Amino acid sequence: MPRPRNKDDLVKAADEQYKKLNDFIVSMTEQELATEFDFSNDPKKTERHWSRDKNLRDIYIHLYEWHQLLLSWIKVNESGEEKPFIPEPYSWKTYGDMNCEFWEKHQKTSLEDAKKMFEKSHAEVYGLLDNYTNEQLFGRGVYPWVNTDLGSYFVSVMPSHYDWAIKKLKAHRKNHSSPQSRIS
Repeated sequence: MPRPRNKDDLVKAADEQYKKLNDFIVSMTEQELATEFDFSNDPKKTERHWSRDKNLRDIYIHLYEWHQLLLSWIKVNESGEEKPFIPEPYSWKTYGDMNCEFWEKHQKTSLEDAKKMFEKSHAEVYGLLDNYTNEQLFGRGVYPWVNTDLGSYFVSVMPSHYDWAIKKLKAHRKNHSSPQSRIS
């Protein structure tokens, strides 16, 4: 999937990845949904999120929280108060800790609630996206509080993050159906 460089491509990519994600989730078996994610046998999966997220709820929550980051960041900055996208005390170097905090915060959230939260926040981000012109999204220097362009943040929290979720769910399916997973 090439990275969107204009509003039309962004909307198309967000729609496509959202649909792919939902279609994949619907295709998951009850057993796949009930089995905890475990990527500990794969030496290539060393990034923190591979050990953090244990189920579909965790993925929904991660996506929901990143939607919330975008929504609140834009709201605060458009009101005239300049704040970074990654809230203090975190930074782009420590956002993994922030993701773990999101995970911990939602360990009692049900899968059903997490799904509803994700769907609602997706609609809110999508609605916010609709409010911007192509120039506002992809023009450089349009907003003094945006380092690159505003569209890149929408790309990150929608199609790119949805792609991340799909890859993780596919890896779970592959791991779940592998001969090693049946032995343990």
